[in-house]
Amino acid sequence: MNLSMINQARQLKAKLDEAQKELEKTEVVAEAGKGAVKVTANGQQRILSITISPEAMDSNDPKPLERLILKAITDAQAKSQKVANKRMKSLTGGIHIPGLF
Repeated sequence: MNLSMINQARQLKAKLDEAQKELEKTEVVAEAGKGAVKVTANGQQRILSITISPEAMDSNDPKPLERLILKAITDAQAKSQKVANKRMKSLTGGIHIPGLF
């Protein structure tokens, strides 16, 4: 490997590290049940918060709320992954690098 390739690899690593920091700060919100459940995730697919409106809670029948929570989490993770994939693709020129999203 020549010096130019090593420098390019270092530059790409620095850009990828910066992108990871940006993704950690990026937040996406998904809602279910017309806003009854809101889930916030960051660009690294980490769930940051879950908000449930009191009206969505029914102690006699928790199943509908459970479905809303699951849907909101799934949607938040999908949004987060889409943001991360777009960011990584812009850095790698669309080349798939194993271990990166």
